[in-house]
Amino acid sequence: MRTEIIIRATRTQSVLGEKGRRIRELTSVVQKRFKFPPETVELYAEKVANRGLCAVAQAESLRYKLLGGLAVRRACYGVLRFVMESGAKGCEVIVSGKLRAQRAKSMKFKDGYMVSSGDPTRVYLDTAVRHVLLRQGVLGIKVRIMKDWDPSGRQGPRMPLPDVVKVQEPKEEELYSDKPYVGKEAEL
Repeated sequence: MRTEIIIRATRTQSVLGEKGRRIRELTSVVQKRFKFPPETVELYAEKVANRGLCAVAQAESLRYKLLGGLAVRRACYGVLRFVMESGAKGCEVIVSGKLRAQRAKSMKFKDGYMVSSGDPTRVYLDTAVRHVLLRQGVLGIKVRIMKDWDPSGRQGPRMPLPDVVKVQEPKEEELYSDKPYVGKEAEL
């Protein structure tokens, strides 16, 4: 029995390493750590189809922007704009911790439409949580992306939202004779 593990990354080349060296190292580490028999684990690297719709990729992007010293508001609005331009239905970014002052606070940045309860939250939402270790303390990052409905299933879920109502075109009515039928032929 073989175990196949697919690693989804925005830059697959850094996962593979030069001449596939890094992925072989990762394979051996996974095999030893989880006690798989030799030659039963295979690791594959797959490129993320649309990184604008991947919450993990956006959380990591925001993390590196904040570590680079970019202002919180500017970094969050940049991520928000990129996600919405990628075709998301809605996005929410929450950054909490010690922002500039000694007192911790939380900032929420929202755009578009977001469901927050019921079954569509499992199907439509992509969520990621990351921590940023800055000089003054730890910041928490939460990114929630609501994908748009996509019948092909590439950009978003195939299942439409349950509250979407589709109005059908009325059927063509068959035209009968001009005079009404009452039971027996009406005399005129």
